[in-house]
Amino acid sequence: MAVDEGAVARLLPADCLSIEEIGASGAVFDVLAWIALIVTALFMTFKAMNADPERRKFYYLNAFICGVASFSYFAMIAGMGWETIMGCRQFFYVRYIDWAITTPMMILNLGLLAGEDPILILAIMGSDLAMIFAGYMGAVALVPTVKWLWFIIGLAVFAPVVFAIVRLFRQTVVDKNDIHYIELYGKVSLLTIVVWSLYPFVWLLGVGVGAFGVSAESISYAILDVVAKCFFAFLLIQDRDGDYEDRAGAKDLAVV
Repeated sequence: MAVDEGAVARLLPADCLSIEEIGASGAVFDVLAWIALIVTALFMTFKAMNADPERRKFYYLNAFICGVASFSYFAMIAGMGWETIMGCRQFFYVRYIDWAITTPMMILNLGLLAGEDPILILAIMGSDLAMIFAGYMGAVALVPTVKWLWFIIGLAVFAPVVFAIVRLFRQTVVDKNDIHYIELYGKVSLLTIVVWSLYPFVWLLGVGVGAFGVSAESISYAILDVVAKCFFAFLLIQDRDGDYEDRAGAKDLAVV
């Protein structure tokens, strides 16, 4: 007997006789992401021990970000941190716990790099938290209209985050008139905006309309998480290390 996919998509969690779970391919990418995140966290922690105070805070921040994310991935690998949502679909809510902790820390990273006002940084971190909350509520909503209203709310509170990173934080960097910091901030902020802008599309195709299966959704999030956190961390500290060495060399030449 043919299965009416539309009817399945409308099934409430309590009515599900079976659920769509993550497959082997999705699990493999989760393992790979977990390895990348934990290696990055350990590397950042090791580097922080011998770093000067100015750079140490960035090492520790990125170690914390990748460390928390690695806990999330370990939970998913272990089959924990999920629930059944509408459409009889496995939904890893532990991702949202991860993002609620790590994405504000990434904004803090950018704010500290820019030398931005702490109150503005906190305000943007709050907007980011609202975005994560809206994404979670939309994913677990039982009424389609409510789901899409939460999605729209999430996009609305994402807008101030984008504006702050692209305009406000950047202007603070530009005002310092330091070409190295302008270039560095440009690189890490562009990476952040491009990658973060892809998350709503994965949500839309995954828990939104169901075009992505659970495995495809997990693979997409795993790739985005590694790029957003690991690549971000190495790009940030590599450029800061180079800047520190250049400045130290310039000071030595000045002394001579």
